Amino acid sequence: MKARTFFTTLFAACIFSSAPAKERILVNNGVTTHIVMPENIKLVDISTDRIMGNQCTDNIVRIKPSMPNDSVQADYKENELLGTVTLIGERHIAQYDIVYTREPGSAASIFHVPYSDTESYVNPGVSMPVSEMARYAWAVYGSKRKFHQIVSNAHGIRATVNNIYSVGDYFFIDYSLRNRTKIPYDIEEVRVKLEDKKETKATNSQTIELTPVFSLNSARKFRKDYRNVLVLPKLTFPEEKVLRLEISESQISGRTVTLTIEYEDILNADGFGADVLESKSAYPFHHYYININH
Repeated sequence: MKARTFFTTLFAACIFSSAPAKERILVNNGVTTHIVMPENIKLVDISTDRIMGNQCTDNIVRIKPSMPNDSVQADYKENELLGTVTLIGERHIAQYDIVYTREPGSAASIFHVPYSDTESYVNPGVSMPVSEMARYAWAVYGSKRKFHQIVSNAHGIRATVNNIYSVGDYFFIDYSLRNRTKIPYDIEEVRVKLEDKKETKATNSQTIELTPVFSLNSARKFRKDYRNVLVLPKLTFPEEKVLRLEISESQISGRTVTLTIEYEDILNADGFGADVLESKSAYPFHHYYININH
Protein backbone atom coordinates (compact mmCIF):
# COMPACT_ATOMS: atom_id res chain seq x y z
CA MET A 1 0.00 0.00 0.00
CA LYS A 2 2.87 2.34 0.84
CA ALA A 3 4.56 1.54 -2.47
CA ARG A 4 1.37 2.32 -4.40
CA THR A 5 1.00 5.62 -2.55
CA PHE A 6 4.63 6.50 -3.31
CA PHE A 7 4.29 5.83 -7.04
CA THR A 8 0.92 7.62 -7.20
CA THR A 9 2.47 10.68 -5.57
CA LEU A 10 5.48 10.48 -7.87
CA PHE A 11 3.25 10.17 -10.97
CA ALA A 12 1.20 13.22 -9.89
CA ALA A 13 4.39 15.21 -9.27
CA CYS A 14 5.65 14.35 -12.75
CA ILE A 15 2.39 15.51 -14.34
CA PHE A 16 2.51 18.76 -12.39
CA SER A 17 6.16 19.42 -13.22
CA SER A 18 5.56 18.74 -16.92
CA ALA A 19 2.71 21.29 -17.12
CA PRO A 20 3.89 24.42 -18.94
CA ALA A 21 4.68 27.27 -16.56
CA LYS A 22 2.94 30.60 -17.15
CA GLU A 23 5.06 33.35 -18.65
CA ARG A 24 6.15 36.08 -16.23
CA ILE A 25 5.86 39.85 -16.37
CA LEU A 26 8.23 41.78 -14.09
CA VAL A 27 6.76 44.83 -12.34
CA ASN A 28 8.04 47.52 -9.99
CA ASN A 29 6.22 50.13 -7.93
CA GLY A 30 8.04 52.90 -9.82
CA VAL A 31 6.95 51.66 -13.26
CA THR A 32 3.50 51.42 -14.82
CA THR A 33 3.37 48.28 -16.94
CA HIS A 34 1.22 48.37 -20.09
CA ILE A 35 0.14 44.97 -21.43
CA VAL A 36 -0.81 45.13 -25.12
CA MET A 37 -3.03 42.40 -26.57
CA PRO A 38 -3.03 41.76 -30.35
CA GLU A 39 -6.85 42.01 -30.31
CA ASN A 40 -9.53 43.83 -28.34
CA ILE A 41 -9.85 42.80 -24.70
CA LYS A 42 -13.28 41.67 -23.51
CA LEU A 43 -12.42 40.87 -19.87
CA VAL A 44 -9.51 41.30 -17.45
CA ASP A 45 -9.14 39.28 -14.25
CA ILE A 46 -6.56 40.21 -11.58
CA SER A 47 -6.27 37.42 -9.03
CA THR A 48 -5.12 39.42 -5.96
CA ASP A 49 -5.38 42.90 -4.45
CA ARG A 50 -1.59 43.17 -4.53
CA ILE A 51 -1.91 44.18 -8.17
CA MET A 52 -3.88 47.27 -9.20
CA GLY A 53 -4.78 48.08 -12.75
CA ASN A 54 -7.38 49.01 -15.33
CA GLN A 55 -8.10 48.73 -19.04
CA CYS A 56 -7.02 52.06 -20.53
CA THR A 57 -8.03 51.39 -24.15
CA ASP A 58 -9.53 48.63 -26.28
CA ASN A 59 -6.48 46.38 -26.31
CA ILE A 60 -4.24 47.74 -23.51
CA VAL A 61 -4.28 47.05 -19.75
CA ARG A 62 -2.03 48.90 -17.32
CA ILE A 63 -0.96 47.38 -14.00
CA LYS A 64 1.21 48.27 -11.02
CA PRO A 65 2.03 46.70 -7.62
CA SER A 66 -0.41 47.85 -4.94
CA MET A 67 0.95 50.08 -2.18
CA PRO A 68 -0.60 50.53 1.32
CA ASN A 69 -0.57 54.31 0.70
CA ASP A 70 1.51 56.93 -1.05
CA SER A 71 3.97 57.36 1.84
CA VAL A 72 4.53 53.70 2.74
CA GLN A 73 6.39 51.32 0.42
CA ALA A 74 5.18 47.72 0.32
CA ASP A 75 7.91 45.31 1.37
CA TYR A 76 7.84 43.05 -1.67
CA LYS A 77 10.77 40.70 -2.13
CA GLU A 78 12.80 40.17 -5.27
CA ASN A 79 11.05 37.64 -7.58
CA GLU A 80 7.98 37.57 -5.31
CA LEU A 81 4.82 36.37 -7.05
CA LEU A 82 2.16 39.07 -6.63
CA GLY A 83 -0.61 37.25 -8.49
CA THR A 84 -1.92 36.33 -11.92
CA VAL A 85 -3.46 38.47 -14.65
CA THR A 86 -5.81 36.83 -17.16
CA LEU A 87 -6.69 38.64 -20.39
CA ILE A 88 -9.66 37.43 -22.43
CA GLY A 89 -9.70 38.80 -25.96
CA GLU A 90 -12.10 38.41 -28.85
CA ARG A 91 -10.74 34.98 -29.80
CA HIS A 92 -7.78 34.31 -27.48
CA ILE A 93 -6.92 34.05 -23.76
CA ALA A 94 -3.56 34.96 -22.21
CA GLN A 95 -2.46 34.46 -18.61
CA TYR A 96 0.67 35.79 -16.88
CA ASP A 97 2.30 35.56 -13.48
CA ILE A 98 3.09 39.03 -12.19
CA VAL A 99 6.45 38.99 -10.43
CA TYR A 100 8.02 41.82 -8.44
CA THR A 101 11.52 43.12 -9.11
CA ARG A 102 13.38 45.65 -6.98
CA GLU A 103 15.14 46.98 -10.07
CA PRO A 104 12.93 49.51 -11.95
CA GLY A 105 15.05 49.02 -15.05
CA SER A 106 14.15 45.32 -15.14
CA ALA A 107 10.39 45.95 -15.00
CA ALA A 108 8.40 45.95 -18.24
CA SER A 109 6.92 49.33 -19.15
CA ILE A 110 5.33 47.91 -22.33
CA PHE A 111 4.69 44.18 -22.74
CA HIS A 112 3.36 42.96 -26.10
CA VAL A 113 1.40 39.71 -25.89
CA PRO A 114 2.42 37.40 -28.76
CA TYR A 115 -0.13 34.92 -30.11
CA SER A 116 2.27 32.16 -29.04
CA ASP A 117 1.42 33.04 -25.41
CA THR A 118 -2.33 32.69 -25.97
CA GLU A 119 -4.91 29.94 -26.22
CA SER A 120 -7.74 30.23 -28.73
CA TYR A 121 -11.41 29.84 -27.86
CA VAL A 122 -14.70 30.05 -29.74
CA ASN A 123 -16.54 33.30 -29.07
CA PRO A 124 -19.97 33.21 -30.78
CA GLY A 125 -20.38 36.95 -30.20
CA VAL A 126 -17.38 37.85 -32.39
CA SER A 127 -17.53 36.80 -36.02
CA MET A 128 -14.31 38.68 -36.87
CA PRO A 129 -11.82 40.22 -34.41
CA VAL A 130 -10.93 43.88 -34.96
CA SER A 131 -7.29 42.94 -35.50
CA GLU A 132 -8.36 40.69 -38.38
CA MET A 133 -10.52 43.48 -39.81
CA ALA A 134 -7.44 45.71 -39.77
CA ARG A 135 -5.45 43.08 -41.67
CA TYR A 136 -8.12 42.73 -44.36
CA ALA A 137 -8.61 46.52 -44.54
CA TRP A 138 -4.88 47.03 -45.14
CA ALA A 139 -4.96 44.41 -47.88
CA VAL A 140 -7.97 46.13 -49.48
CA TYR A 141 -6.18 49.48 -49.17
CA GLY A 142 -3.24 48.06 -51.10
CA SER A 143 -5.36 46.57 -53.88
CA LYS A 144 -5.87 48.14 -57.30
CA ARG A 145 -9.01 50.07 -58.10
CA LYS A 146 -11.68 47.93 -59.79
CA PHE A 147 -14.75 50.18 -59.48
CA HIS A 148 -14.93 53.11 -61.90
CA GLN A 149 -18.64 53.89 -62.02
CA ILE A 150 -19.14 55.36 -58.52
CA VAL A 151 -17.84 58.93 -58.68
CA SER A 152 -19.01 62.25 -57.24
CA ASN A 153 -17.78 65.82 -57.78
CA ALA A 154 -18.79 68.70 -55.52
CA HIS A 155 -17.14 71.86 -54.12
CA GLY A 156 -13.79 71.03 -55.70
CA ILE A 157 -13.75 67.56 -54.12
CA ARG A 158 -13.75 64.41 -56.23
CA ALA A 159 -14.93 61.29 -54.39
CA THR A 160 -14.63 57.76 -55.74
CA VAL A 161 -15.37 54.24 -54.58
CA ASN A 162 -12.32 52.16 -55.46
CA ASN A 163 -13.44 48.71 -54.37
CA ILE A 164 -16.15 46.83 -52.50
CA TYR A 165 -15.15 43.52 -50.96
CA SER A 166 -17.16 40.90 -49.11
CA VAL A 167 -15.32 39.10 -46.29
CA GLY A 168 -17.27 36.80 -44.01
CA ASP A 169 -20.15 38.76 -42.47
CA TYR A 170 -18.79 42.16 -43.53
CA PHE A 171 -18.45 44.53 -46.48
CA PHE A 172 -15.21 46.49 -46.93
CA ILE A 173 -15.85 49.77 -48.76
CA ASP A 174 -12.67 51.37 -50.11
CA TYR A 175 -13.07 55.03 -51.10
CA SER A 176 -10.88 58.05 -51.96
CA LEU A 177 -11.18 61.83 -51.86
CA ARG A 178 -9.14 64.26 -53.96
CA ASN A 179 -9.12 67.93 -53.03
CA ARG A 180 -8.71 70.10 -56.11
CA THR A 181 -8.82 73.36 -54.16
CA LYS A 182 -6.09 75.09 -52.17
CA ILE A 183 -8.13 74.88 -48.96
CA PRO A 184 -7.42 71.83 -46.75
CA TYR A 185 -10.43 69.59 -46.09
CA ASP A 186 -11.32 68.93 -42.43
CA ILE A 187 -13.51 65.85 -42.03
CA GLU A 188 -16.17 66.36 -39.37
CA GLU A 189 -18.03 63.09 -39.80
CA VAL A 190 -18.62 60.20 -42.18
CA ARG A 191 -22.18 58.89 -42.26
CA VAL A 192 -23.53 55.80 -44.01
CA LYS A 193 -27.25 55.78 -44.79
CA LEU A 194 -29.70 53.43 -46.44
CA GLU A 195 -32.18 55.67 -48.26
CA ASP A 196 -34.88 55.55 -50.91
CA LYS A 197 -33.47 55.81 -54.42
CA LYS A 198 -36.07 58.42 -55.35
CA GLU A 199 -37.01 61.23 -53.00
CA THR A 200 -40.64 60.99 -52.00
CA LYS A 201 -42.97 62.67 -49.52
CA ALA A 202 -44.73 59.43 -48.74
CA THR A 203 -45.02 58.59 -45.05
CA ASN A 204 -43.43 55.18 -45.60
CA SER A 205 -40.18 56.80 -46.77
CA GLN A 206 -37.44 55.71 -44.39
CA THR A 207 -33.76 56.46 -43.87
CA ILE A 208 -31.69 53.96 -41.89
CA GLU A 209 -28.32 55.09 -40.56
CA LEU A 210 -25.64 52.42 -40.43
CA THR A 211 -22.64 52.47 -38.09
CA PRO A 212 -19.32 51.20 -39.45
CA VAL A 213 -17.69 48.66 -37.14
CA PHE A 214 -14.18 49.66 -38.25
CA SER A 215 -12.42 52.53 -40.05
CA LEU A 216 -8.85 52.12 -41.29
CA ASN A 217 -7.84 55.78 -41.55
CA SER A 218 -8.27 57.94 -38.46
CA ALA A 219 -6.91 61.14 -40.06
CA ARG A 220 -9.36 64.05 -39.97
CA LYS A 221 -7.58 66.53 -42.24
CA PHE A 222 -5.93 66.35 -45.66
CA ARG A 223 -4.71 68.75 -48.32
CA LYS A 224 -4.80 66.76 -51.55
CA ASP A 225 -5.51 63.04 -51.29
CA TYR A 226 -7.30 60.85 -48.76
CA ARG A 227 -8.15 57.17 -48.79
CA ASN A 228 -10.02 55.04 -46.28
CA VAL A 229 -11.62 51.62 -45.86
CA LEU A 230 -14.88 51.32 -43.93
CA VAL A 231 -16.18 48.00 -42.64
CA LEU A 232 -19.95 47.47 -42.48
CA PRO A 233 -21.96 44.44 -41.36
CA LYS A 234 -23.09 42.54 -44.43
CA LEU A 235 -26.52 43.66 -45.52
CA THR A 236 -29.03 43.25 -48.30
CA PHE A 237 -31.55 45.87 -49.32
CA PRO A 238 -34.29 46.21 -51.95
CA GLU A 239 -33.49 47.70 -55.34
CA GLU A 240 -35.54 50.83 -54.58
CA LYS A 241 -33.00 51.73 -51.90
CA VAL A 242 -29.40 52.92 -52.19
CA LEU A 243 -26.46 53.07 -49.83
CA ARG A 244 -25.14 56.61 -49.42
CA LEU A 245 -21.73 57.51 -48.04
CA GLU A 246 -21.76 61.13 -46.85
CA ILE A 247 -18.54 62.96 -45.92
CA SER A 248 -18.98 66.42 -44.39
CA GLU A 249 -16.53 69.15 -43.48
CA SER A 250 -16.17 70.61 -39.98
CA GLN A 251 -17.15 74.17 -40.80
CA ILE A 252 -20.46 76.03 -40.79
CA SER A 253 -20.30 76.42 -44.56
CA GLY A 254 -18.55 73.07 -44.86
CA ARG A 255 -18.36 71.10 -48.05
CA THR A 256 -20.29 67.83 -48.18
CA VAL A 257 -19.60 65.02 -50.63
CA THR A 258 -21.93 62.09 -51.20
CA LEU A 259 -21.24 58.73 -52.84
CA THR A 260 -24.24 56.64 -53.91
CA ILE A 261 -23.85 52.88 -54.04
CA GLU A 262 -26.52 50.92 -55.92
CA TYR A 263 -27.74 47.48 -54.90
CA GLU A 264 -26.16 46.05 -58.05
CA ASP A 265 -22.76 47.35 -56.92
CA ILE A 266 -23.14 45.52 -53.61
CA LEU A 267 -24.01 42.33 -55.48
CA ASN A 268 -20.80 42.70 -57.50
CA ALA A 269 -18.61 42.89 -54.40
CA ASP A 270 -15.49 40.75 -54.73
CA GLY A 271 -14.59 38.02 -52.27
CA PHE A 272 -11.37 38.39 -50.31
CA GLY A 273 -9.75 35.21 -48.98
CA ALA A 274 -6.98 34.47 -46.50
CA ASP A 275 -4.64 33.70 -49.41
CA VAL A 276 -4.75 37.38 -50.38
CA LEU A 277 -3.59 38.32 -46.89
CA GLU A 278 -0.56 36.07 -47.27
CA SER A 279 0.39 37.73 -50.55
CA LYS A 280 0.25 41.14 -48.86
CA SER A 281 2.11 40.18 -45.70
CA ALA A 282 4.41 43.18 -46.09
CA TYR A 283 1.73 45.47 -44.68
CA PRO A 284 2.32 46.30 -40.98
CA PHE A 285 -0.94 44.76 -39.74
CA HIS A 286 0.02 44.28 -36.08
CA HIS A 287 1.92 47.58 -35.81
CA TYR A 288 -0.95 49.54 -37.32
CA TYR A 289 -3.53 47.87 -35.10
CA ILE A 290 -1.63 48.91 -31.97
CA ASN A 291 -1.32 52.50 -33.19
CA ILE A 292 -4.97 53.04 -34.04
CA ASN A 293 -5.98 52.55 -30.43
CA HIS A 294 -3.92 55.47 -29.11
